[in-house]
Amino acid sequence: MSHTADYLVEGMTCNHCVTSVTEELTEVDGVTAVTVDLASGLASTVSVTSDSPLDDTTVSAAIEEAGYTLVKSL
Repeated sequence: MSHTADYLVEGMTCNHCVTSVTEELTEVDGVTAVTVDLASGLASTVSVTSDSPLDDTTVSAAIEEAGYTLVKSL
């Protein structure tokens, strides 16, 4: 059974940003899909689908590794 969680992420402004965040999150164990609703200049919604629930700290670390900031889980 898959789980999907949504996160608000600040700092993404273009498709390169989306690619960076997607690449980092897909490297997290158990992640099967990442979709981003880019809101340039605003916080974007990132949906992460995984085999089991993910720890917010792990997700935040992956987003920060890409150079962006996790605002909150939705």
